[in-house]
Amino acid sequence: MKILNWGLIGAGDIARKRIAPALGELENCNLVSISRKNAETAESFAKEFGAEKWFADWRELIADEEIDAVYLATPVFLHKEQTIAAAEKGKHILCEKPMALNPTECEEMIAACQANNVTLGIAYYRHFYPIIKRIKEIIAADEIGKPVLAQMNAFEFFNPTPENSRYWLLEKEKSGGGPMMDFGCHRLEVLNNLFGEVTQIKSLVTKTAFEREVEDTATALLQFEGGTCASVTVTHAANEPQDTLSIFGTKGSIHIPVLNKDEIRIRNEKGEIIESHPTHPNVHLPLIEDFTNAVLENREPLVTGEIGKKIQVLEDKIYNEG
Repeated sequence: MKILNWGLIGAGDIARKRIAPALGELENCNLVSISRKNAETAESFAKEFGAEKWFADWRELIADEEIDAVYLATPVFLHKEQTIAAAEKGKHILCEKPMALNPTECEEMIAACQANNVTLGIAYYRHFYPIIKRIKEIIAADEIGKPVLAQMNAFEFFNPTPENSRYWLLEKEKSGGGPMMDFGCHRLEVLNNLFGEVTQIKSLVTKTAFEREVEDTATALLQFEGGTCASVTVTHAANEPQDTLSIFGTKGSIHIPVLNKDEIRIRNEKGEIIESHPTHPNVHLPLIEDFTNAVLENREPLVTGEIGKKIQVLEDKIYNEG
């Protein structure tokens, strides 16, 4: 069996809960090394997950000839520099979302990977949700008719102090924006996956409750090439968490109460059907599995750098065109 040797740059919560466990579980993956600025944390993390090496400087990790691929689990403002440097060392790159601070950075990342003949993927793991696949089947089978309107809400109360390890998400130069950048990008990728290219976009980006560098609330209105309209509303300020998706068609509708769970309700002339389509217990594993197989099979991953750039173009329009 061909094996892909991995280096993990960044050792925060997502790396600990999802990425390192996935790399340990997949038979064709081998987690070789960890990089984190704090050397003691890097060593502890490496030993916990069976990695042989650890580095305080990520540049040392990508210089290691044993490494075939790197996962960038780092803040957004580091993605461009780290991707280009890794590509120049011949490493394949799976990069956390959002891909970069702006579309220009995305283009530079893609160009570097193409120039060095390495694979670039972006961590939009909801692309692999069975419930999203099921929605596409329902629409293709004309079970709800032509989709005319989709609505997505993503609400997460978030007001950290400067000491919080995730405070960088509120610093515009590091994050690029607030909740629309952080988790709104996931919803934009879902809609792009379901409905294709966006032809029109309008937005409202505002601070409703907190005075900070980035927005705490935003809404985007989109129209897709097939005519479907959609709204994506995100907030850090609402007390009630939400993660919903509803699609209304000419013959029926689809309702997902919590996108990160498994329930889907289909309503049409036959009545209401409730189905369950569970995600993998580790939602990052199917993403990493596809990327690994893509590298080993010399094909593109399902979530490419071009998809990452496409979502970043939408983000750029939301923030700058209104």
